[in-house]
Order: sequence, then structure tokens, then C-alpha cells
Amino acid sequence: MSAGVDLSEFFDTFFDEADELLTNMEQQLMDLDLDHPDPDHLNAIFRAAHSIKGGAGTFGCFEELAKTTHLLENLLDLIRHEELALRRDMIDLFLETKDVLTDQVAAYRGSDRPDQEAYERICAQLRQLAEEHQNGGPAAAVQATANSSAPAAPVVPAAAPVHAPAAAAAASAADACVCVRIVRIQDKDVEPLCNEMALMGEILHREHQDGNLALWLKTTTGADDLEAVCCFIVNADQVKVSHEPLPSGPAATPASSVAAIPAPAAPVTAAPVAPQVPATTISAGPSVQPESPEIPVLADAPHGPSGANTHEAEHRKAAKHKESGTIRVGVEKVDQIINLVGELVITQAMLVQTSQSLDPVLHDRLLNGIEQLERNARDLQECVMSIRMMPMDYVFSRFPRVVRENASRLGKRIRLVTKGQATELDKSLIERIIDPLTHLVRNSLDHGIEAPEVRAAAGKDPEGTLTLSAQHNGGQIIIEVDDDGAGLNREKILKKAKETGFAVSDTTPDEELWQLIFAPGFSTADKITDISGRGVGMDVVRRNIQSMGGHIQLSSRKGEGTTTRIVLPLTLAILDGMSVKVGEETFILPLSHVMESMQPTPEQIHRISDSEQMLHVRGEYLPIVVLHDTFGVRGAETDLTRAIAVILQAEDVRFALIVDHLIGQHQVVVKNLETNYRKVPGISAATILGDGSVALIVDVFALRRTTTQRMGAAA
Repeated sequence: MSAGVDLSEFFDTFFDEADELLTNMEQQLMDLDLDHPDPDHLNAIFRAAHSIKGGAGTFGCFEELAKTTHLLENLLDLIRHEELALRRDMIDLFLETKDVLTDQVAAYRGSDRPDQEAYERICAQLRQLAEEHQNGGPAAAVQATANSSAPAAPVVPAAAPVHAPAAAAAASAADACVCVRIVRIQDKDVEPLCNEMALMGEILHREHQDGNLALWLKTTTGADDLEAVCCFIVNADQVKVSHEPLPSGPAATPASSVAAIPAPAAPVTAAPVAPQVPATTISAGPSVQPESPEIPVLADAPHGPSGANTHEAEHRKAAKHKESGTIRVGVEKVDQIINLVGELVITQAMLVQTSQSLDPVLHDRLLNGIEQLERNARDLQECVMSIRMMPMDYVFSRFPRVVRENASRLGKRIRLVTKGQATELDKSLIERIIDPLTHLVRNSLDHGIEAPEVRAAAGKDPEGTLTLSAQHNGGQIIIEVDDDGAGLNREKILKKAKETGFAVSDTTPDEELWQLIFAPGFSTADKITDISGRGVGMDVVRRNIQSMGGHIQLSSRKGEGTTTRIVLPLTLAILDGMSVKVGEETFILPLSHVMESMQPTPEQIHRISDSEQMLHVRGEYLPIVVLHDTFGVRGAETDLTRAIAVILQAEDVRFALIVDHLIGQHQVVVKNLETNYRKVPGISAATILGDGSVALIVDVFALRRTTTQRMGAAA
């Protein structure tokens, strides 16, 4: 690599790819079967560590990351070649190593140094495991036969040299030999490439002359994977992998000489292979092209120079004929496009409103054009919004480990089932739902699912089941956390509620009683654990869900389990709303909360105190909230029988909102009021109407809380 080349412009792309590889590594580790580990999974985990190590080594300034992944890579190589038997404590260590690597990447991304204590601790544990294997200790479980010696691992301490197999064994393996031929290879790349191939299997024979290199390997690695590894150092068009018999004669280089190849002083592999990501994935960082033959390429570059980074072999070959189907685009660019589309929708609404006063006979072509613009604007809006959508698998993929670790800590047997991973949600919401969902999962693990012996005594499967599911329902997404545990204990909740001073009785319906779980500080846990039980979480969960424009519901069956349902809008950028008039002000009510509207009659209105009134609708008494009183709007209609009552529902509470007039239903572009002005109680956001005026979007949940508090005070 030439001096003076600034590689910092490639850092963001490397960090994004490293995060993707680490996420994939965790999923693969969680899927491993201890008794019969899938070779494909082991190879994928190894390649992830190998790719990160190669990228970190290329830049030369991520020392801790390179060293940690190198130690991990060596151990993974032993396991995938059956030189080391996989154990549960090893998976725990590898998962912990993945966490340390994630923290290291985050530190480098923030221009900080990684935690040295964590780095030294995890490296010491990895070295200890490697030393136990070398010394024949408890970590060693050599399963190799006499004809399958250990592969050459360049920097494993005190690694024994790889000896050439017996002539008879070599002859019997000749038909299974894989020959890797590299043409036009530079001398400086020969030893690094041999070292990489030694990690893929046993090098039986080597030939190097006239700028061409040929290696015969005994390996179970596929041709595509071998080619992909070679492309860390050379180009795809320089590599050919085929099955050829092992040559013989004086020109043959013995395998024992290959084992003596020294490891390079520093990693020389190029940047990591980018995993194939869905088209809906949005990652920060530009796609870059090489400026000189020695700059590593971190994006797709099928014809790039030595050191170019590529996808898996089949994707790389396809890239020779067509461009990749995905690109990396910064999230801020997508947000900018969405904001511009929002402005376009507002402008289109203004044109529609202005055109309503035009004569359709005289301005037929203009009105048709505006109508076409309206359709195109709607299509463009939907397409742009779809770019921000991400699959729920982004959230669900982190819970296998949460379940595994917490179940182990609690001494429980729990199986996680996920459904609807492909269901999509807006990126801004999908990141905010992680913490509430994690709290609900931990609650189910701790309080919901019983210990194996308790379940067995009740005639249930000792292994409990926790199900995470997601599905679309109209313009909303429904996320459920369902367990087959003991269910909620009505007697215990009722007793705690009475002790706390809640207005409940023995006849309080279950649905109302379950809602007390979301009250601040309410907990029925017999003891506080490090997982849950302090009563400081469920109220925060509900507030977080409500801040996203959603609501949460609980249902439970005694002895059968509990289901927590979260209902969210698909996006917060666009809202289907009903516009209403109060005095001279216009307000927007989220249409998902509007049940019906009516003009009250005197017989339907009942006063229960000087300040509280109820609306009687089909046998149900609903609290009345007068919107002009709530926001201090002047000039509004004060006679309730001449106003309009809009029946709203927030979670399990229904109430009547009094407004002057209904204007209509339409989509509005949501503008953050707190960013542009300040937070206003009872208002969630704002929008711009077709006439250019600003309308405030009502926070239905805030009105519900105010109503509940007033009703409680009146009682």
C-alpha cells in the first residue's frame, strides 16, 4: 500500500459491514447444535471473524479489533476442522467475545480507544482455551484420524508443524484433491495467500514459477468459498479452482515445507466481504471506488485491483455481468427525500384546494393535471416511505440470546418461537420498539413461564414456549409477546391493588385489573431479581408505546399463559386523520382512534359534578372532554347539543370529545412540533393544511390520561 494514502474515508463502510457480520455471527452461534454442529454455520462464523480481522488489519489502526478477531478465528478454525470439540461454555465465550468486538467497533466509530480491560480479559480467556487444547487439557478433544492432520494456523502459539501424510494416504486422497491456481500473482502475495489456504485445509503440494501459483489442498471447503478467500488478496479473474490429482516427481514441493511458511508480521488481507443484505436495508456510509491500485475497495468491485473486497463467489461472478441489486445510502439522505416528498404533498394539497373554486368546463385540462399530480404524489409518497421500512427480524434476531442467557440464569427451559419476521415497520419505530419489547420478554421469562419442575407437576411440558409474532392489520402493525406460563394471578394483583389504594373490588373485571400492571411502581413480585420485579418498567413501556402513537393490551388465561399485544402505526411520517373545527382553530384527530361521531341530545348528557359530565351512548356512559376548554380556544360553541361529539378510544378507554364541526378525512404530513417550537401538553405534532395554515394533531392518550385523572378525583 503506497504511503500517504488516506483510508479514513472507507472507515464508515467498514464499520457498517463489521456490524452486519457481528450480528450474523451471533445468530449463527445461537443456532449451533452442540452435538452435531452444522459445518455451514461453523464456516459462516469463521468467515465473519476472518473478514473483520482482514479489514481491521488492512487499515492498520484498529489493533485491538484485529488481535481479538485473530484469536477468535484460530479457535473457530480448530472447531470447524474437528480439532476441538464444541462445548456450551465455548459458545458463551464466543458470544461474550462478539459483545466485546461490537463495543470495539462502536469505540472506533466514535474515534475512541476500546475498553482495554475488556480487551485484555477476553483475549486472556481465548488464549487460555487455545493453550488448553495444545496441552491436551479439558478443552482438547481431538477427533482427527491418522490421515487428517491439523491445518496450519499461522499464529497459534506453539503450533505443531503440519507433517506430510503417508504416501499411501496421499495416493488415496489424490482423487479428492482440490487444486487452486492463481495466475499473474505478485511475489509479495504468495506467502499470505498460502497462509490463507492453510486455514481452509491441508496443503499437500505447492508449485510456484513464472508468476503462477498452484496449490493442491485436502479440504472439505467448497470451491466458491476457496475462491472467495483468495479474493482477499488477488482478483477473481486470477483464480481457478478445480479437482486435479496430486502430481508426483522431483518438481513436487513437499507439504512439510509449506507448514514452515512464516506468518506475516501483520494481517495483509483486504477489507471484509460484505454480506448480502435485503434491498430494504439502509446503512450509513457511501459506496466507494478505488482511487489507486493499492486502495482497498469496500463496496462491490468485481474487476477491482489486488485486495479488492467481494461478495460470495456466486454473487461476485454475477457482478461481472450486471450491477449489484442493492446500494448503501445514508439514512440522512433518505430522511431528506421523505421531507421533500412531504413538502410536495403539502403543495399538491394547496393546489387541490385552490382548484376547487375553478370552473371545471373552462379549466378542464388544468384540473385533470392536478388530479394526475395527486395520484403521482400519493404513489411517490408510498414508494419513498417503503425505503424506510425494515423487517421485524431486525428486532426479533436479538432475542434468541436474551432468552438463552436469562433462561439459564433462572434455571428454566424455554423455547423461543418467532413468526412474521418479514413484517415491515418504519425504521424510526423499529429502533424505538426494541427496549419495550425486551422488557416484556424479560417479564415473561421471569414471572410468566414456570420452572421445569413446577410445569411438570401441573401436567405441562417442562419446556416453556415464548412466542414473538408480528403482522400487518390495515395501516397498523400488531406485535405480540405470548407465553404459555402460569398466567396473571388475579388474587395477588387484587390484593396488591387494594393495599396500594386503587379503587378496585372483587367484581372488577379482569381487563381492568390487568391494566394496573402498567401503573407506576406496581409489582407483585415476591422478590427482586436482576431481571425484573422492581415495578419501574411496565409504566415506562406503556409511555414509550404511546409516544409512538400506539397502545398496549394485556390478556391472560390462568394456567395457560399471558399475551401482550402492541399496536403501532406503520410510520409516524404520514397520518390518516380527521380534521375538526373548534372556534377558528383546526385540529387533527388520528383516524385510528375515531370510533364514531354524533350530535348529542339533552337526554344523553348527564352532569355528575360541577365540572364533570357524561354522555350516555347505547347503555354506556362516556366521560365528556370539551376541546375548547382543554386548549383555551375562544369563540367556540358552548352549547353541547349544538356541537359534535366525536367518540374516541385510547387503549381500553372510550370518551366523547366535543368539537364545533367536522371538516373531513385526509392524510397529513406530520411535523415535529417540539423540534420547531416547543412541547405543548395534549398535542403530539403539527401539520400544514392545503391553505398553508398550521393545524395541531391531538394527543389522544394525553386526553385519556387527563380524563382518567379527573374522573378519579371526582369519585
